[in-house]
Amino acid sequence: MQQRADFNHRVEQALGNAQLKASLRSAMDGLMASRKACFPDADALDALRLRGAQIRANALSKLPQLLQQLEQRCTENGIRVHWAESVDEANGIVLDIMRQHQAELLIKGKSMVSEEMDLNRFLESHGIECLESDLGEYILQLAGEPPSHIVAPAIHKTRQDIARLFKEKFPDIPYSDDVDTLTGNARGILRKKFYAARVGLSGVNFAVAESGTLCLVENEGNGRMCTTVPPVHIAVTGIEKVVEKLAHVPPLLKLLTRSATGQPITTYFNMISSPRKTGEKDGPKEVHLLLLDNGRSRIYEDSELVNTLRCIRCGACMNHCPIYTRIGGHAYGTTIPGPIGSILEPQKAGLDSLGELPVASTLCGACAEVCPVRIPIPRLLNRLRYERIRSDRDGASHGQGSGRTVKEAAIWQAWSWLHRSPRRYRLAMALATRLCKILPLGLGPWTRVRKPPRIAARTLHQRAREEGFNDR
Repeated sequence: MQQRADFNHRVEQALGNAQLKASLRSAMDGLMASRKACFPDADALDALRLRGAQIRANALSKLPQLLQQLEQRCTENGIRVHWAESVDEANGIVLDIMRQHQAELLIKGKSMVSEEMDLNRFLESHGIECLESDLGEYILQLAGEPPSHIVAPAIHKTRQDIARLFKEKFPDIPYSDDVDTLTGNARGILRKKFYAARVGLSGVNFAVAESGTLCLVENEGNGRMCTTVPPVHIAVTGIEKVVEKLAHVPPLLKLLTRSATGQPITTYFNMISSPRKTGEKDGPKEVHLLLLDNGRSRIYEDSELVNTLRCIRCGACMNHCPIYTRIGGHAYGTTIPGPIGSILEPQKAGLDSLGELPVASTLCGACAEVCPVRIPIPRLLNRLRYERIRSDRDGASHGQGSGRTVKEAAIWQAWSWLHRSPRRYRLAMALATRLCKILPLGLGPWTRVRKPPRIAARTLHQRAREEGFNDR
Protein backbone atom coordinates (compact mmCIF):
# COMPACT_ATOMS: atom_id res chain seq x y z
CA MET A 1 0.00 0.00 0.00
CA GLN A 2 2.92 2.36 0.67
CA GLN A 3 4.22 1.79 -2.86
CA ARG A 4 0.79 2.70 -4.25
CA ALA A 5 0.64 5.85 -2.12
CA ASP A 6 4.14 6.92 -3.22
CA PHE A 7 3.31 6.33 -6.87
CA ASN A 8 0.03 8.24 -6.64
CA HIS A 9 1.80 11.10 -4.86
CA ARG A 10 4.45 11.36 -7.57
CA VAL A 11 1.79 11.31 -10.28
CA GLU A 12 -0.23 14.05 -8.59
CA GLN A 13 2.89 16.19 -8.26
CA ALA A 14 3.71 15.71 -11.93
CA LEU A 15 0.17 16.51 -13.07
CA GLY A 16 0.27 19.71 -11.03
CA ASN A 17 3.54 20.87 -12.63
CA ALA A 18 2.53 23.04 -15.58
CA GLN A 19 6.12 23.63 -16.69
CA LEU A 20 6.84 19.90 -16.76
CA LYS A 21 3.80 19.19 -18.90
CA ALA A 22 4.66 22.02 -21.29
CA SER A 23 8.28 20.84 -21.65
CA LEU A 24 7.22 17.25 -22.24
CA ARG A 25 4.52 18.17 -24.74
CA SER A 26 6.89 20.34 -26.77
CA ALA A 27 9.65 17.72 -26.75
CA MET A 28 7.39 14.78 -27.57
CA ASP A 29 5.64 16.59 -30.41
CA GLY A 30 9.03 17.21 -31.98
CA LEU A 31 10.23 13.63 -31.51
CA MET A 32 7.01 12.17 -32.92
CA ALA A 33 7.15 14.44 -35.96
CA SER A 34 10.82 13.58 -36.59
CA ARG A 35 10.13 9.87 -36.39
CA LYS A 36 7.18 10.13 -38.76
CA ALA A 37 9.28 12.06 -41.28
CA CYS A 38 11.93 9.31 -41.21
CA PHE A 39 9.41 6.62 -42.15
CA PRO A 40 7.37 8.07 -45.06
CA ASP A 41 6.65 4.64 -46.55
CA ALA A 42 4.31 2.68 -44.28
CA ASP A 43 4.86 -0.62 -46.08
CA ALA A 44 8.65 -0.26 -45.90
CA LEU A 45 8.37 0.55 -42.19
CA ASP A 46 6.23 -2.53 -41.55
CA ALA A 47 8.75 -4.71 -43.36
CA LEU A 48 11.65 -3.20 -41.42
CA ARG A 49 9.85 -3.61 -38.09
CA LEU A 50 9.11 -7.23 -38.94
CA ARG A 51 12.78 -7.77 -39.75
CA GLY A 52 13.83 -6.14 -36.48
CA ALA A 53 11.39 -8.27 -34.50
CA GLN A 54 12.67 -11.41 -36.20
CA ILE A 55 16.30 -10.54 -35.44
CA ARG A 56 15.57 -9.91 -31.78
CA ALA A 57 13.35 -12.99 -31.47
CA ASN A 58 16.04 -15.09 -33.12
CA ALA A 59 18.66 -13.85 -30.67
CA LEU A 60 16.42 -14.56 -27.68
CA SER A 61 15.58 -18.05 -28.94
CA LYS A 62 19.31 -18.83 -28.90
CA LEU A 63 20.28 -16.64 -25.96
CA PRO A 64 22.24 -19.18 -23.86
CA GLN A 65 24.28 -20.37 -26.86
CA LEU A 66 24.87 -16.83 -28.13
CA LEU A 67 26.07 -15.64 -24.74
CA GLN A 68 28.57 -18.51 -24.64
CA GLN A 69 29.71 -17.65 -28.15
CA LEU A 70 30.00 -13.97 -27.22
CA GLU A 71 32.17 -14.81 -24.23
CA GLN A 72 34.38 -17.08 -26.34
CA ARG A 73 34.85 -14.51 -29.14
CA CYS A 74 35.46 -11.63 -26.72
CA THR A 75 37.99 -13.67 -24.78
CA GLU A 76 39.79 -14.61 -28.00
CA ASN A 77 39.88 -10.90 -28.88
CA GLY A 78 41.42 -9.98 -25.52
CA ILE A 79 38.26 -8.66 -23.84
CA ARG A 80 37.77 -9.85 -20.26
CA VAL A 81 34.20 -11.06 -19.66
CA HIS A 82 32.49 -10.90 -16.26
CA TRP A 83 29.09 -12.32 -15.28
CA ALA A 84 26.87 -10.80 -12.59
CA GLU A 85 23.64 -12.33 -11.35
CA SER A 86 22.66 -9.27 -9.30
CA VAL A 87 23.42 -5.55 -9.16
CA ASP A 88 25.37 -6.08 -5.95
CA GLU A 89 27.63 -8.55 -7.71
CA ALA A 90 27.98 -6.23 -10.72
CA ASN A 91 28.92 -3.27 -8.52
CA GLY A 92 31.48 -5.41 -6.74
CA ILE A 93 33.11 -6.36 -10.05
CA VAL A 94 33.42 -2.71 -11.12
CA LEU A 95 34.84 -1.79 -7.71
CA ASP A 96 37.43 -4.57 -7.95
CA ILE A 97 38.58 -3.34 -11.38
CA MET A 98 38.85 0.22 -10.06
CA ARG A 99 40.91 -0.92 -7.09
CA GLN A 100 43.19 -3.08 -9.23
CA HIS A 101 44.16 0.08 -11.12
CA GLN A 102 44.15 2.35 -8.06
CA ALA A 103 41.59 4.50 -9.84
CA GLU A 104 39.84 7.26 -7.92
CA LEU A 105 37.81 8.62 -10.85
CA LEU A 106 35.41 6.86 -13.22
CA ILE A 107 34.39 8.79 -16.34
CA LYS A 108 31.09 7.46 -17.68
CA GLY A 109 29.34 7.44 -21.00
CA LYS A 110 25.57 6.99 -21.15
CA SER A 111 24.48 3.66 -19.67
CA MET A 112 21.03 2.74 -18.39
CA VAL A 113 22.43 -0.49 -16.92
CA SER A 114 24.76 1.55 -14.71
CA GLU A 115 21.66 3.48 -13.60
CA GLU A 116 20.00 0.15 -12.86
CA MET A 117 23.04 -0.75 -10.75
CA ASP A 118 22.97 2.64 -8.97
CA LEU A 119 26.69 2.53 -9.68
CA ASN A 120 27.46 6.19 -8.98
CA ARG A 121 26.15 6.07 -5.43
CA PHE A 122 27.85 2.72 -4.78
CA LEU A 123 31.29 3.82 -5.95
CA GLU A 124 31.05 7.19 -4.24
CA SER A 125 30.31 5.37 -0.98
CA HIS A 126 33.71 3.71 -1.48
CA GLY A 127 35.53 6.98 -2.09
CA ILE A 128 35.52 6.86 -5.91
CA GLU A 129 34.34 9.85 -7.93
CA CYS A 130 31.93 9.13 -10.81
CA LEU A 131 31.45 11.71 -13.51
CA GLU A 132 28.76 11.54 -16.19
CA SER A 133 30.03 12.75 -19.57
CA ASP A 134 26.77 12.61 -21.54
CA LEU A 135 25.48 16.20 -21.44
CA GLY A 136 21.98 15.26 -20.30
CA GLU A 137 23.30 12.86 -17.67
CA TYR A 138 25.85 15.45 -16.51
CA ILE A 139 23.11 18.05 -16.06
CA LEU A 140 21.08 15.64 -13.96
CA GLN A 141 24.14 14.65 -11.92
CA LEU A 142 24.62 18.32 -11.05
CA ALA A 143 20.93 18.56 -10.16
CA GLY A 144 20.99 15.35 -8.11
CA GLU A 145 18.23 13.76 -10.22
CA PRO A 146 17.87 10.45 -12.05
CA PRO A 147 17.17 10.36 -15.82
CA SER A 148 13.55 10.93 -16.83
CA HIS A 149 13.93 9.41 -20.32
CA ILE A 150 16.22 6.69 -21.60
CA VAL A 151 17.35 8.60 -24.71
CA ALA A 152 17.06 12.23 -23.59
CA PRO A 153 17.57 12.04 -19.82
CA ALA A 154 17.08 15.78 -19.13
CA ILE A 155 14.12 16.21 -21.48
CA HIS A 156 12.00 17.61 -18.66
CA LYS A 157 14.29 20.62 -18.13
CA THR A 158 14.26 23.91 -20.01
CA ARG A 159 17.44 25.69 -21.09
CA GLN A 160 16.70 28.32 -18.43
CA ASP A 161 16.64 25.57 -15.79
CA ILE A 162 20.02 24.37 -17.02
CA ALA A 163 21.48 27.88 -17.15
CA ARG A 164 20.47 28.55 -13.54
CA LEU A 165 21.91 25.20 -12.50
CA PHE A 166 25.25 25.93 -14.18
CA LYS A 167 25.40 29.36 -12.56
CA GLU A 168 24.72 27.81 -9.15
CA LYS A 169 27.36 25.09 -9.54
CA PHE A 170 29.94 27.17 -11.42
CA PRO A 171 29.57 30.79 -10.26
CA ASP A 172 32.73 31.84 -12.10
CA ILE A 173 31.14 31.03 -15.47
CA PRO A 174 28.97 33.87 -16.86
CA TYR A 175 25.25 33.14 -16.96
CA SER A 176 23.92 32.15 -20.37
CA ASP A 177 20.88 30.22 -21.53
CA ASP A 178 22.21 29.86 -25.07
CA VAL A 179 22.34 26.15 -25.91
CA ASP A 180 25.67 26.30 -27.74
CA THR A 181 27.27 28.27 -24.91
CA LEU A 182 25.97 25.84 -22.29
CA THR A 183 27.27 22.91 -24.30
CA GLY A 184 30.65 24.58 -24.71
CA ASN A 185 30.89 25.24 -20.99
CA ALA A 186 30.13 21.60 -20.20
CA ARG A 187 32.66 20.46 -22.79
CA GLY A 188 35.37 22.59 -21.22
CA ILE A 189 34.67 21.20 -17.76
CA LEU A 190 34.57 17.58 -18.88
CA ARG A 191 37.48 17.51 -21.32
CA LYS A 192 40.13 17.61 -18.58
CA LYS A 193 38.43 14.73 -16.77
CA PHE A 194 38.78 12.38 -19.74
CA TYR A 195 42.54 12.64 -19.52
CA ALA A 196 42.63 12.39 -15.73
CA ALA A 197 40.51 9.23 -15.46
CA ARG A 198 42.20 5.84 -15.43
CA VAL A 199 38.95 4.02 -16.13
CA GLY A 200 36.09 4.80 -18.51
CA LEU A 201 32.68 3.11 -18.55
CA SER A 202 30.07 2.78 -21.29
CA GLY A 203 26.91 0.93 -22.09
CA VAL A 204 26.39 -1.43 -25.03
CA ASN A 205 23.64 -1.14 -27.65
CA PHE A 206 24.40 -4.41 -29.44
CA ALA A 207 26.85 -7.18 -28.50
CA VAL A 208 27.63 -9.30 -31.57
CA ALA A 209 28.20 -12.98 -30.73
CA GLU A 210 29.66 -13.82 -34.13
CA SER A 211 32.64 -11.48 -33.81
CA GLY A 212 32.76 -10.44 -30.16
CA THR A 213 32.06 -6.82 -31.14
CA LEU A 214 30.52 -4.24 -28.79
CA CYS A 215 28.47 -1.59 -30.63
CA LEU A 216 27.79 1.81 -29.07
CA VAL A 217 25.44 4.42 -30.56
CA GLU A 218 25.86 8.09 -29.59
CA ASN A 219 25.67 11.68 -30.81
CA GLU A 220 28.09 13.65 -28.64
CA GLY A 221 31.42 11.83 -28.95
CA ASN A 222 31.71 11.46 -25.19
CA GLY A 223 31.17 7.73 -25.52
CA ARG A 224 34.13 7.47 -27.87
CA MET A 225 36.23 9.52 -25.43
CA CYS A 226 35.24 7.25 -22.51
CA THR A 227 36.17 4.14 -24.46
CA THR A 228 39.47 5.30 -25.98
CA VAL A 229 41.19 7.87 -23.75
CA PRO A 230 41.33 6.12 -20.34
CA PRO A 231 43.66 3.09 -20.27
CA VAL A 232 40.84 0.84 -19.02
CA HIS A 233 37.35 0.52 -20.52
CA ILE A 234 34.45 -1.22 -18.77
CA ALA A 235 31.33 -1.95 -20.87
CA VAL A 236 28.20 -2.90 -18.92
CA THR A 237 25.08 -4.40 -20.46
CA GLY A 238 22.14 -6.66 -19.80
CA ILE A 239 22.41 -10.23 -21.08
CA GLU A 240 19.58 -9.63 -23.56
CA LYS A 241 21.54 -7.15 -25.71
CA VAL A 242 23.33 -9.89 -27.68
CA VAL A 243 22.63 -10.39 -31.41
CA GLU A 244 23.79 -13.34 -33.46
CA LYS A 245 25.53 -11.74 -36.47
CA LEU A 246 27.14 -8.48 -37.46
CA ALA A 247 24.77 -8.38 -40.45
CA HIS A 248 21.87 -8.13 -37.98
CA VAL A 249 23.09 -4.79 -36.64
CA PRO A 250 22.26 -2.46 -39.61
CA PRO A 251 18.48 -3.11 -39.59
CA LEU A 252 18.36 -2.64 -35.82
CA LEU A 253 20.50 0.50 -36.02
CA LYS A 254 18.21 1.97 -38.68
CA LEU A 255 15.20 1.29 -36.47
CA LEU A 256 16.90 2.53 -33.31
CA THR A 257 18.07 5.94 -34.51
CA ARG A 258 14.92 6.81 -36.44
CA SER A 259 12.58 5.61 -33.71
CA ALA A 260 14.50 7.36 -30.95
CA THR A 261 15.27 10.83 -32.30
CA GLY A 262 14.18 10.82 -35.93
CA GLN A 263 17.77 10.74 -37.22
CA PRO A 264 18.78 8.68 -40.27
CA ILE A 265 21.93 7.78 -38.32
CA THR A 266 23.66 9.04 -35.19
CA THR A 267 26.84 11.10 -35.28
CA TYR A 268 28.96 8.29 -33.88
CA PHE A 269 28.72 4.52 -34.17
CA ASN A 270 31.49 2.77 -32.24
CA MET A 271 32.52 -0.86 -32.77
CA ILE A 272 34.88 -2.24 -30.12
CA SER A 273 36.33 -5.70 -30.64
CA SER A 274 39.54 -5.68 -28.60
CA PRO A 275 41.90 -3.61 -26.46
CA ARG A 276 44.61 -1.53 -28.12
CA LYS A 277 46.85 -3.69 -30.30
CA THR A 278 50.56 -3.39 -30.89
CA GLY A 279 51.27 -0.42 -33.15
CA GLU A 280 47.90 1.27 -32.57
CA LYS A 281 48.08 4.82 -31.25
CA ASP A 282 44.88 5.01 -29.26
CA GLY A 283 42.38 2.86 -27.43
CA PRO A 284 42.34 1.28 -23.96
CA LYS A 285 44.93 -1.24 -22.87
CA GLU A 286 42.21 -3.27 -21.15
CA VAL A 287 38.57 -3.86 -22.08
CA HIS A 288 36.13 -5.50 -19.67
CA LEU A 289 32.61 -6.64 -20.58
CA LEU A 290 30.19 -6.98 -17.68
CA LEU A 291 27.02 -8.99 -18.43
CA LEU A 292 24.22 -8.38 -15.93
CA ASP A 293 21.28 -10.70 -15.29
CA ASN A 294 19.27 -9.06 -12.47
CA GLY A 295 16.05 -10.97 -13.12
CA ARG A 296 16.36 -11.26 -16.88
CA SER A 297 16.78 -15.04 -16.72
CA ARG A 298 13.47 -15.31 -14.90
CA ILE A 299 11.79 -13.22 -17.61
CA TYR A 300 13.45 -15.37 -20.27
CA GLU A 301 11.85 -18.54 -18.85
CA ASP A 302 8.31 -17.32 -19.59
CA SER A 303 7.27 -17.95 -23.20
CA GLU A 304 5.12 -14.80 -23.34
CA LEU A 305 6.95 -12.34 -21.11
CA VAL A 306 10.27 -13.07 -22.84
CA ASN A 307 9.12 -10.64 -25.56
CA THR A 308 9.93 -7.86 -23.10
CA LEU A 309 13.63 -8.57 -23.70
CA ARG A 310 13.38 -7.66 -27.39
CA CYS A 311 13.61 -3.97 -26.45
CA ILE A 312 16.40 -1.97 -28.12
CA ARG A 313 15.93 1.06 -25.80
CA CYS A 314 14.79 3.57 -28.42
CA GLY A 315 12.23 5.31 -26.20
CA ALA A 316 9.59 5.53 -28.95
CA CYS A 317 6.94 4.01 -26.71
CA MET A 318 7.51 6.81 -24.17
CA ASN A 319 7.38 9.52 -26.82
CA HIS A 320 3.94 8.37 -27.97
CA CYS A 321 2.43 7.31 -24.61
CA PRO A 322 -0.41 9.56 -23.36
CA ILE A 323 0.53 8.70 -19.77
CA TYR A 324 4.28 9.31 -19.98
CA THR A 325 3.87 12.54 -21.93
CA ARG A 326 1.80 13.97 -19.06
CA ILE A 327 3.68 12.76 -16.00
CA GLY A 328 7.27 12.28 -17.23
CA GLY A 329 9.72 9.61 -16.19
CA HIS A 330 10.33 10.50 -12.54
CA ALA A 331 6.73 9.72 -11.56
CA TYR A 332 7.32 6.04 -12.33
CA GLY A 333 10.09 5.80 -9.75
CA THR A 334 12.06 3.28 -11.81
CA THR A 335 15.21 3.18 -13.94
CA ILE A 336 13.23 2.55 -17.14
CA PRO A 337 9.96 4.54 -17.20
CA GLY A 338 7.06 4.60 -19.64
CA PRO A 339 5.31 1.63 -21.25
CA ILE A 340 8.40 -0.58 -21.60
CA GLY A 341 9.37 0.18 -18.01
CA SER A 342 5.87 -0.72 -16.87
CA ILE A 343 6.39 -4.28 -18.09
CA LEU A 344 10.15 -4.66 -17.55
CA GLU A 345 10.64 -3.17 -14.09
CA PRO A 346 7.84 -5.10 -12.28
CA GLN A 347 9.23 -8.34 -13.69
CA LYS A 348 12.69 -7.54 -12.33
CA ALA A 349 11.70 -6.08 -8.96
CA GLY A 350 8.47 -8.02 -8.44
CA LEU A 351 4.79 -7.20 -8.74
CA ASP A 352 4.57 -6.87 -4.99
CA SER A 353 6.94 -3.91 -5.28
CA LEU A 354 5.98 -2.30 -8.62
CA GLY A 355 2.57 -3.78 -9.32
CA GLU A 356 1.01 -0.34 -9.79
CA LEU A 357 2.93 0.33 -13.00
CA PRO A 358 1.06 -2.09 -15.32
CA VAL A 359 -2.17 -0.46 -14.16
CA ALA A 360 -0.93 3.03 -15.11
CA SER A 361 -1.89 2.64 -18.75
CA THR A 362 -4.84 3.44 -20.96
CA LEU A 363 -4.11 0.35 -23.10
CA CYS A 364 -4.57 2.60 -26.14
CA GLY A 365 -1.94 0.59 -28.04
CA ALA A 366 0.17 3.55 -29.22
CA CYS A 367 3.29 1.94 -27.75
CA ALA A 368 2.81 -1.27 -29.72
CA GLU A 369 2.08 0.65 -32.92
CA VAL A 370 5.44 2.43 -32.83
CA CYS A 371 7.67 -0.19 -31.20
CA PRO A 372 10.40 -0.87 -33.80
CA VAL A 373 10.69 -4.54 -32.78
CA ARG A 374 6.95 -5.06 -32.34
CA ILE A 375 6.81 -5.84 -28.63
CA PRO A 376 3.12 -6.45 -27.75
CA ILE A 377 3.26 -4.12 -24.76
CA PRO A 378 -0.52 -3.84 -24.11
CA ARG A 379 -0.86 -7.63 -24.08
CA LEU A 380 2.01 -7.93 -21.62
CA LEU A 381 0.55 -5.18 -19.44
CA ASN A 382 -2.68 -7.15 -19.25
CA ARG A 383 -0.74 -10.32 -18.44
CA LEU A 384 0.99 -8.60 -15.52
CA ARG A 385 -2.31 -7.14 -14.33
CA TYR A 386 -3.69 -10.67 -14.32
CA GLU A 387 -0.66 -11.98 -12.45
CA ARG A 388 -0.96 -9.23 -9.87
CA ILE A 389 -4.56 -10.09 -9.04
CA ARG A 390 -4.78 -13.81 -9.66
CA SER A 391 -2.80 -16.50 -7.86
CA ASP A 392 -3.76 -19.63 -9.78
CA ARG A 393 -1.01 -19.64 -12.43
CA ASP A 394 2.38 -21.33 -12.41
CA GLY A 395 4.16 -18.80 -10.23
CA ALA A 396 6.52 -17.60 -12.97
CA SER A 397 5.94 -13.94 -12.12
CA HIS A 398 7.45 -12.71 -8.87
CA GLY A 399 4.78 -11.11 -6.66
CA GLN A 400 1.90 -13.07 -8.15
CA GLY A 401 -1.39 -12.26 -6.46
CA SER A 402 0.14 -9.33 -4.55
CA GLY A 403 -2.61 -6.93 -5.64
CA ARG A 404 -5.47 -9.19 -4.62
CA THR A 405 -7.64 -7.85 -1.78
CA VAL A 406 -10.34 -9.63 0.21
CA LYS A 407 -12.85 -6.86 -0.56
CA GLU A 408 -12.24 -6.93 -4.32
CA ALA A 409 -12.30 -10.74 -4.41
CA ALA A 410 -15.63 -10.77 -2.56
CA ILE A 411 -17.11 -8.22 -4.98
CA TRP A 412 -16.14 -10.27 -8.02
CA GLN A 413 -17.41 -13.48 -6.43
CA ALA A 414 -20.75 -11.77 -5.82
CA TRP A 415 -20.75 -10.46 -9.41
CA SER A 416 -20.08 -13.98 -10.72
CA TRP A 417 -22.84 -15.48 -8.54
CA LEU A 418 -25.31 -12.85 -9.73
CA HIS A 419 -24.54 -13.27 -13.45
CA ARG A 420 -24.68 -17.06 -13.45
CA SER A 421 -28.44 -16.98 -13.02
CA PRO A 422 -30.72 -15.02 -15.41
CA ARG A 423 -33.38 -14.93 -12.72
CA ARG A 424 -31.04 -13.46 -10.10
CA TYR A 425 -29.70 -10.97 -12.63
CA ARG A 426 -33.18 -9.73 -13.63
CA LEU A 427 -34.22 -9.44 -9.99
CA ALA A 428 -31.09 -7.44 -9.17
CA MET A 429 -31.61 -5.11 -12.14
CA ALA A 430 -35.23 -4.53 -11.20
CA LEU A 431 -34.17 -3.68 -7.66
CA ALA A 432 -31.40 -1.36 -8.87
CA THR A 433 -33.74 0.64 -11.12
CA ARG A 434 -36.15 1.19 -8.21
CA LEU A 435 -33.35 2.28 -5.87
CA CYS A 436 -31.42 4.32 -8.44
CA LYS A 437 -32.04 7.64 -6.67
CA ILE A 438 -30.57 6.51 -3.35
CA LEU A 439 -27.52 4.63 -4.65
CA PRO A 440 -24.21 6.30 -3.70
CA LEU A 441 -22.68 8.70 -6.21
CA GLY A 442 -19.08 8.19 -5.11
CA LEU A 443 -17.24 5.39 -6.89
CA GLY A 444 -13.82 5.97 -5.39
CA PRO A 445 -11.00 7.70 -7.28
CA TRP A 446 -12.78 7.19 -10.62
CA THR A 447 -15.37 9.85 -9.76
CA ARG A 448 -12.87 12.50 -8.63
CA VAL A 449 -12.55 13.75 -12.20
CA ARG A 450 -15.57 12.14 -13.85
CA LYS A 451 -19.32 12.45 -13.49
CA PRO A 452 -20.62 9.22 -11.90
CA PRO A 453 -23.01 7.17 -14.04
CA ARG A 454 -26.65 6.86 -12.98
CA ILE A 455 -28.58 3.61 -13.25
CA ALA A 456 -31.53 4.16 -15.59
CA ALA A 457 -35.05 4.09 -14.15
CA ARG A 458 -36.01 1.41 -16.70
CA THR A 459 -33.99 -1.53 -17.97
CA LEU A 460 -33.22 -2.01 -21.65
CA HIS A 461 -35.58 -4.98 -21.78
CA GLN A 462 -38.41 -2.87 -20.35
CA ARG A 463 -37.84 -0.12 -22.89
CA ALA A 464 -37.70 -2.69 -25.72
CA ARG A 465 -41.03 -4.19 -24.67
CA GLU A 466 -42.57 -0.72 -24.56
CA GLU A 467 -41.39 -0.19 -28.15
CA GLY A 468 -43.08 -3.42 -29.22
CA PHE A 469 -40.06 -5.76 -29.23
CA ASN A 470 -40.36 -9.16 -27.61
CA ASP A 471 -37.75 -10.63 -25.27
CA ARG A 472 -35.53 -13.14 -27.00
